[in-house]
Amino acid sequence: MAFLFGGRTRQKPPAELARSVKDLLPKLSANGAPKIEDEVAKNMSQMKVIVQGTQEVESNPEQVHQLIHSIIQEDLLYDMAKSMRLLPFEARKDAQILFSHILRFKPANAAPGDPSAISYLVLQRPEILIELCRGYDHQQSAMPCGQILRQALAFDTIAAVILYDESSPGERAVQLKEVDISRPQTGKGVFWNFFSWINKGSFEVSADAFTTFRDILTKHKQLVSTYLATNYDMFFTQYYSPILLMSNSYVTKRQSIKLLGELLLDRSNYVVMTRYVASGENLKLTMNLLKDDRKMVQYEAFHVFKVFVANPNKSDEVRKILTKNRERLLRFLPSFLDGRTDDDQFLDEKSFLVRQIELLPEEGA
Repeated sequence: MAFLFGGRTRQKPPAELARSVKDLLPKLSANGAPKIEDEVAKNMSQMKVIVQGTQEVESNPEQVHQLIHSIIQEDLLYDMAKSMRLLPFEARKDAQILFSHILRFKPANAAPGDPSAISYLVLQRPEILIELCRGYDHQQSAMPCGQILRQALAFDTIAAVILYDESSPGERAVQLKEVDISRPQTGKGVFWNFFSWINKGSFEVSADAFTTFRDILTKHKQLVSTYLATNYDMFFTQYYSPILLMSNSYVTKRQSIKLLGELLLDRSNYVVMTRYVASGENLKLTMNLLKDDRKMVQYEAFHVFKVFVANPNKSDEVRKILTKNRERLLRFLPSFLDGRTDDDQFLDEKSFLVRQIELLPEEGA
């Protein structure tokens, strides 16, 4: 009956829990350290109980406040992000829960607006966000880090940190107030690593990294439209086209073409779209994707191809390529994906493209 007198089930105070985990994390090893892992798991389980309570007992707001204050004071979020892959499986899940509560946490007397944790992450410790991104370097940490990142990415400032950071491991991360958004990126920042994580990672890493990558590019429209316009050549020519659109992975190629179509058709990206569809090389790549062996790749490529054809202000380069291929396209398109008989929108769009191509002059005319 040791539990009646405290014993091994004694609940540690919040500050003691935070300090204990802070001391234990550096002792975790990739080669395994069972006693340390057990102690970390036990402490983090107690921290989870404090923030979310149990079926029998609700969480105590004062204890939650004390724990979150201690975690931030001990800089524990950074250590947790950096050590995520080394945590035992259950402790990784507990870390997700802790991050989730902290990201939503706002003291009772806080001013309206973003949760206070977001300001802390962006203004004081952006290195935490960069370490979470680097969780994609390891299969064990990819999914828990990805889940945390996507919750944080509800805020533009979090996306901005990831887009504009160019620090190396161990260096001070980006300070947004120092960013010159008109200066092109070097390609050495953490955002550019997503291309490698998506294209070279295991299926689980690739899929999760792509989901986060897509959230960054589609949920922060004004921020991303400026970013893509400034970094157009690097993003599309050096990274997106050769790495994602030409990927050997069917899933990566299909998802990337679909995302490209969404980006081009979004009004906030009008400047980027007009530049993209003025390129003859981009048109050639898209036409080659129309002939891919996989029907879903063909289908997603069609939605990019239609932007080139429907553009009323075609560049001379694009008009020349379409004119040169006019007869081949008029033979190819009517039977293109002819199995999609129940997709009225696709059939209407295909008919429209055929009419537009028919209006082009015959080659040599």
